[in-house]
Amino acid sequence: MKKEVNPEYLTCPIRQVISRFGDKWSVLVLYTLDRSQTGVMRFNELHAHMSDCSQKMLSKTLKQLQASHLVGRKVYPEVPPRVEYSLTDTGKSLIPALEQLISWAKAHFSEVVRP
Repeated sequence: MKKEVNPEYLTCPIRQVISRFGDKWSVLVLYTLDRSQTGVMRFNELHAHMSDCSQKMLSKTLKQLQASHLVGRKVYPEVPPRVEYSLTDTGKSLIPALEQLISWAKAHFSEVVRP
């Protein structure tokens, strides 16, 4: 028997928007792209900053962020192909909120993350 979905869930910003970037890898990709000197990074550069993230997971995360219009992907017609990632305007507009979340996390780390 299939459960009926409450229609309010489909328009709920918390469920529908935050789920697009609320995982740890997405937040780290967005933050890393924002902090890069040029605002543009190649896959291997991103992976070097996030070495605890597998290449497969980084690739999946970048695709999800691109589908959500938070990260742009530019492919250059070269051999071998060069691909660069950057924040879109929508992604850039999210950074102040992420910075606030990071500040909160630093201030409350010991309270939230207890052994």
